[in-house]
Amino acid sequence: MSTRIPVYLDCDTGVDDAVALAYLLRSDAVDLVGIGTVSGNIDSAQAARNTLDLLELAGHPDIPVAIGAHDHVTHPYGGGAKHVHGENGIGGVELPRAAAEPDARDAVQLLIDLSHAHAGMLQVLTIGPVTNIAHALERDPSLPSRIAGVTAMGGAALAQGNITPVAEANIYNDPEAADVMLRADWDTVLVPLDITMQHTLHDGDRERLLASNDPFVRAVGEILDHYLDFYVEEFGERLSPLHDPLAAMAVAGAAGIGRPLRVPVEIDTTQGPGRGQTVVDMRGQRRGPRDHAGVRTLVLFDGEESLAEDLMATLLRGA
Repeated sequence: MSTRIPVYLDCDTGVDDAVALAYLLRSDAVDLVGIGTVSGNIDSAQAARNTLDLLELAGHPDIPVAIGAHDHVTHPYGGGAKHVHGENGIGGVELPRAAAEPDARDAVQLLIDLSHAHAGMLQVLTIGPVTNIAHALERDPSLPSRIAGVTAMGGAALAQGNITPVAEANIYNDPEAADVMLRADWDTVLVPLDITMQHTLHDGDRERLLASNDPFVRAVGEILDHYLDFYVEEFGERLSPLHDPLAAMAVAGAAGIGRPLRVPVEIDTTQGPGRGQTVVDMRGQRRGPRDHAGVRTLVLFDGEESLAEDLMATLLRGA
């Protein structure tokens, strides 16, 4: 039996974060060793409460959850996306309050401590703004030497943005932090809107979750309701793009996740209309990956088949 991958999750626990968390907890490939929260969909303190409550319901109250940055590297938190994720970040669903409280450490220290405990093996998964990651690199510049890899949900390579015409929300919320993360000396896999908007859950999937005997799985189904409503304007029907869940599936090594490309990526940190854009240099791909002096990252593009059923199979395993 192969060893599970130790994963540190950095999140802004909204609706799709909750689905990603459920996947990580159910995956046979992942050992979720710690979670840090950041302001994005909701503020970092509420994100921690959402996470603790979900972990309790899932039977994993032992996983440490640390509150991270409230504000971003160069600007204050903007108030979140309650119109997308509900007033409390999880679709307005009120979960039973967990007995556990946030870890005494902040998210940055938790990540640094875990990088020592799992040196050379720890995978970092970010599914919100990457403010905590930038602060961790500042606090401990040696951090990349102990990290096996970073997988980040964020960006839009050839797809349109979802906050501006060119910028995706996680990157746009803190472009300076994303720039720091992508310049660090570690392997980075970027999971952009190009792939996440191509894979969706629908009402039938939600009904399957609601029919589960597992209260945690049912809660995930309840949380999805508000999110499905929001995306009617985008899709013309109730669908949920798999933004954060696909990043979770990528870090777990799920089959068929997409086509990886080794390409330079830069973040626009200006104050103009391109702010937050992931500028991906796609030139030269016909001859394969180039030895480029700039930033290198793996950008995942859409595969041929939907990954929604694979996600659902994992969520419903044993439920």
